[in-house]
Amino acid sequence: MSPDPAVYAKSRAAVISLLALSWTCGCMVGPDYRPPQISGPSRFLAASTQPSSTQPSTPPAQVVDLQHWWESFHDPVLNQLIAEGIGSNLDVQLATARVLEARANLQGNVATLFPTVDGTASYSRNQFSKNGLGSIGGAGSSTSSGAAFGLPGSRTNLYQAGFDAGWEVDLFGGTRRAIEAAQYTLESQIDARRNAMITFLSEVARNYMIARGLQQELAIVNSNVTSQREFLELTRSRFQGGIATDLDVSQQEAQVASTESSIPTIKTQIQQAIHSLGVLLGRNPEDLEAELAPTGPLPGGPPAVPPGLPSDLLRRRPDVQQAERQLASATANIGVATADLFPKLNLTGSFGWESQQLKSWFSPGSQMWSFGPSLSWRLFDAGQIWANIHVQNARQLETLIQYRQSVLQAFTDVEDALVAYQQEQERREALRRSVNSNLRSVALAKQLNQAGVVDFLNVLTAEQNLFVSQDQLSQSDQAVSTDLVALYKALGGGWETFDPS
Repeated sequence: MSPDPAVYAKSRAAVISLLALSWTCGCMVGPDYRPPQISGPSRFLAASTQPSSTQPSTPPAQVVDLQHWWESFHDPVLNQLIAEGIGSNLDVQLATARVLEARANLQGNVATLFPTVDGTASYSRNQFSKNGLGSIGGAGSSTSSGAAFGLPGSRTNLYQAGFDAGWEVDLFGGTRRAIEAAQYTLESQIDARRNAMITFLSEVARNYMIARGLQQELAIVNSNVTSQREFLELTRSRFQGGIATDLDVSQQEAQVASTESSIPTIKTQIQQAIHSLGVLLGRNPEDLEAELAPTGPLPGGPPAVPPGLPSDLLRRRPDVQQAERQLASATANIGVATADLFPKLNLTGSFGWESQQLKSWFSPGSQMWSFGPSLSWRLFDAGQIWANIHVQNARQLETLIQYRQSVLQAFTDVEDALVAYQQEQERREALRRSVNSNLRSVALAKQLNQAGVVDFLNVLTAEQNLFVSQDQLSQSDQAVSTDLVALYKALGGGWETFDPS
């Protein structure tokens, strides 16, 4: 028997009306998210102080493109390492996988707004008891009565097929709040991926600067060893000529050995930096040794980098944006928990065909259907819902505190990086003057010693002072470059170039 068209039309109209109501009534419990107001400084204090002197080879101050900040070092090898590694870095790949997970979770939450429809079909062959009442359990489909009927002792077939539908109407916005939370979570994962990119860029540049700086330091040590060996041979010749003493020879030999002792440590640090670069590029640690083992120049950047406004920093730093999106998600979850305080309306229905004969299975007379709403409301749960609401409120407070911490940390990172970069340039200039003075001292000490005016201890002291000042200058050159990388990282630049979103 076909369903009554009037009843069917009224049922369909009710479904459409309730669907429209759930979308348009705007009844969403829980707080609406509003970004917190953060009061920050109007400018960076350290930005007002510029270095008084710079390295002669350093280009003049210029406006730096933060989206391609590594290009300000003008090093093609560094540019190539970054271009090769951005797609193979495992941390970036992990962050990308989390973005995909969050996007799929959002799609799943959106799908819960719509009805679900299950299709079923079954066939059963039934033997009825001769001593029974002529009925047995059916195939178990929810579209049927659940039992087959026949004469005692008879055998029958039962064919069933149909559709079961269910829909929870989102009257109080719990599902929509869940969608909001999932959307904000997706956005926070996108920002996490951007932050992973910044970390990758800065770590590649930092380890590259360390490797090149150590290579320069090794070259200085080798140069000192060569110079000290030459003076050792001269001292031995003077000893054989009766001009110098055996003590002078022994002291110079000890000086050479002491300088040579630093070579293995520096070589180890160079290899470790190269190995770190290999891991960052998603390759075996030793894959880059052949490419980077030859000594290369330590790249230098601009003497000053305009940091911009603190308000711009908060929009540019992905970690700050990630913390803000996590706060938004936590706010939406309060609405999800609050929705459990209110009734839940479910619409269920089924439509199908049932017949004991295959030829009449899908005939109009085999049709059956049912439709009806159901209302459920938790009246007592010993405070479980309220406890969950309090949990979500506490989590929102936690994320708000974490967001404020991330803002303060962002300001601190920039101020610290600016100060470190500027002051290290001042220190480097002082060390350069110290090296020049020590070079003159060594030359004068050797001349006066050969003339018999000063003893050999003055030569050893001058050589030691020269080696220490040259080593410190080499380390300062490396620190200037790594401090500049830290400044670029603190400013949050670079992710825009490789951001697929």
